[in-house]
Amino acid sequence: MLTAIYELAMMRRVSFLVFLLCIVISFKNQNADTKKGLSITTTSTTSRTFSYEYAASDPSAFQVVAGALFLSDDGKLEEGGEPYRSMEYDFYRDSCPQAEGTIRTMVRYLHKSRSDVAPALLRLVFHDCFIEGCDASILLDDAEGVDSEKKSPPNESLKGYDVINIIKEELEEICPGVVSCADILALAAREGVVLAGGPFYPLYTGRKDSRLAFADIATLELPSPNADLSETLASFASRGFDLRETVTLLGAHSIGVIHCKFFNNRLHNFGRSNEPDPSLDPDFLNLLRSKCRNISSTSPTPSPPYADSPSSSAAPSANFDGSVSSSSAPSPNFDGSFSSSAAPSPNFNGSPKSTTALSPAFDASPSSPTASIFSLEALLASTFDEPGINVTYDGHQGGFGTVYYRSLLQNRGVLYADQQLMAGEETGIWVRAYASDVSLFRRDFASAMMKLSNLRVLTGPMGQIRLNCSKGA
Repeated sequence: MLTAIYELAMMRRVSFLVFLLCIVISFKNQNADTKKGLSITTTSTTSRTFSYEYAASDPSAFQVVAGALFLSDDGKLEEGGEPYRSMEYDFYRDSCPQAEGTIRTMVRYLHKSRSDVAPALLRLVFHDCFIEGCDASILLDDAEGVDSEKKSPPNESLKGYDVINIIKEELEEICPGVVSCADILALAAREGVVLAGGPFYPLYTGRKDSRLAFADIATLELPSPNADLSETLASFASRGFDLRETVTLLGAHSIGVIHCKFFNNRLHNFGRSNEPDPSLDPDFLNLLRSKCRNISSTSPTPSPPYADSPSSSAAPSANFDGSVSSSSAPSPNFDGSFSSSAAPSPNFNGSPKSTTALSPAFDASPSSPTASIFSLEALLASTFDEPGINVTYDGHQGGFGTVYYRSLLQNRGVLYADQQLMAGEETGIWVRAYASDVSLFRRDFASAMMKLSNLRVLTGPMGQIRLNCSKGA
């Protein structure tokens, strides 16, 4: 009897040990499969592209992939025997430690004189990232083999190119050929958001610049200010943004000036009815008409395909390059950098380099022979005379995002596409949530901008570092 009990106990122990051994073997196999699936030491463009696109569609997924990248080969990729780095926080900490601090300082300096800098940069980065990813293709001028996106109808009213060029010229003197235009644009736009009273959000850096531009895609695929709700949601979904993120990103319309040509059809001949848009609040309709009284009620929009139709998905995007807004809000104490070394250049004293102590213009002989010469005086003095309405038309400074969502609840959305958010039950829920909870909006907006800024980025040999942001290297 005792022998039988002893043998039974031994069998149970042996079975338990076998069970543990199976678990250990299973974990080892799973780990091997994971490493194999995330392997980056490969010359397969397809494999790398999958990793980047998967990461760009979801910030949390990007962290997982990025973590695998940094754990393999000391954070370096291999291409033809040449090591290179993928995106990471503070990418320039060794190669150009002043980069992020210089970008931050210059945007703040320009913003003091021109508060339209913030909305211009925010709109510029959106138009860049939405078309083939955050690769600075929006900055390229026409050239042999390059059909510039700047002349695409939705991009005709974009501003902020000069701001990026000024920053690039400064960085070329500090760290020649190191910092990409794509990173400059992403970081400058983030600083613009902060200066406009919006949230700070951390960003990976290490983007490379595109060699190509995509004018036709920009014309067809940028969201339209005249689109109905289903078209807007479909457009954002094509870039991996869900309904909530779409409502969040449209909150960027909280700052700037919207020009009359983008909503004039709502005031007089909506849907060719010879009547105004019935969804507009009557008092607000009168206000908009007073701002646009010099615009003909029958005047066409910038390009024939966009005329009159409130649901044309290819209509030009609204112009958010205006001035006074909640952009006067102070920047948070966070310095916008993850590296204590990311301070402004020793030669940078709060304003761009100048030939004399009092002149704000750039030196006519920059160290980089390919850098363009830009006049800061001209940039600061430039104005936008086209009629429009400031999104903070009633003078309320309710915080970044708040005024926008509350205006939609009152049927005072300036753009048809914006007001359409109240046409859907679920989108309306998020509008009301953001109108009543600024903290919720700020958290969601920061997350959405991180995701936008990581869309289909180029790294390593997939892109280039331009010496001049408007010209390919």
